Amino acid sequence: MRHLLSVILDDHGYEARSVASAEGALVELAAHEYDLVLTDVRMPGMGGLALLRQVQERDPSLMVIVMSAYGSHDAAIEAMKAGAYDYLQKPFRADEVVLVLRKAEERERLARENVRLRGELARAYRPEGMVAASEAMRELDRQVRRVAPQKTTVLVTGESGTGKELVARALHERSPRASFPFVAVNCGAIPESLIESELFGHVRGAFTDAVRNKKGLAAEADGGTLFLDEIGELPLALQPKLLRFLQEEEVRPVGDVRSRKVDVRVVAATARDLKAAVTDGRVREDLYWRLAVVPLRVPPLRERPEDVVPLAEHFLASRAALRPELPGLSLSDDARAALGAYRWPGNVRELEHAVERAVVMSEDGTVRASDLPDELRDRPAARAAAGPSPGTDLSIKRASRELEATLIRAALERTGGNRTKAAELLEISYGALLYKIRDYGIA
Repeated sequence: MRHLLSVILDDHGYEARSVASAEGALVELAAHEYDLVLTDVRMPGMGGLALLRQVQERDPSLMVIVMSAYGSHDAAIEAMKAGAYDYLQKPFRADEVVLVLRKAEERERLARENVRLRGELARAYRPEGMVAASEAMRELDRQVRRVAPQKTTVLVTGESGTGKELVARALHERSPRASFPFVAVNCGAIPESLIESELFGHVRGAFTDAVRNKKGLAAEADGGTLFLDEIGELPLALQPKLLRFLQEEEVRPVGDVRSRKVDVRVVAATARDLKAAVTDGRVREDLYWRLAVVPLRVPPLRERPEDVVPLAEHFLASRAALRPELPGLSLSDDARAALGAYRWPGNVRELEHAVERAVVMSEDGTVRASDLPDELRDRPAARAAAGPSPGTDLSIKRASRELEATLIRAALERTGGNRTKAAELLEISYGALLYKIRDYGIA
């Protein structure tokens, strides 16, 4: 019977493995992954119903089809009540077996389609979190939209805190894979001795602490996106295995002799200069070119000052739950000036933390410069926007010159010393800016 079933399944394109007992089936299921179990009800040793219950306990999503001889309808009905997908009555014809399997496949396809449609519906009403007020970020957003529908491997680069994972999630959420898992792995946070097992899994007994089979993160991402953060920290010894995974699209758990195909889109990210790492011998050149099929650079916050206040307002809205007693949160003029004058060495992550602190410190729902961290409110532009204190020189002429000089310095700082761009920010001509720089003695 096992031989007959194997021939039928093989003839119709299925990959089947047969075992002689329920106990053998449990061993096989513990060692490898399967889509479906076809079992007799009455067998020597453990019966089919007991096997069904154990399979249900281990993996409720695994479909089980039971076979029963003529006159064993009660056992078949009991199996269906216990969670079996369907049953076959012996003796059966080959087309009956194939029909049941095709129905199981269709059920699985419809279930996946349902999950995908629900995901698309949820995304239609969920903001993706990419604030793009600046031209640099609008261009990045356009690139993400073009690349997202493809399976192409993407390398996201940028300084720490710029939002590389947010870009990776946007690639996932705007792709046909959005209803499947997005699995993030920080390659620099996992000990070198464990990273292969974490990525590709292991079988029981592969090493001392491997007491059970473990499904790797690459397999967890099947159908979806695997995000490899800090890819530049991946140990050199593991890089050939990652390269093989990218090329062959299959995983081999540690200690296993068989590989398994997976359908995964890989997005990698790094704050390091990977080309320099290739030159230094810390990253394989072939791996670099396999990862950097489409490179996307996330600019630091100092290169896109137009995004600072919109981002702050975005974080302000998302932190409203921290102060439910306040009717609404807003930024004062002096807080906006302080936020805009700062260079943000910690990028978007530093801005997010600064806003969270300000929300906690705010007394009435209006975030003021005094609620911001010390390094922000001590900036000249913030002090100028805060207004005069008692005893301050009230000369409008001198105050105007001082404010002009402060704003020019802030504009030059924002643009990295680019005077043409600074003039555009200040809304004055390039010649007027040069004159004022000389007049105020600005270096």
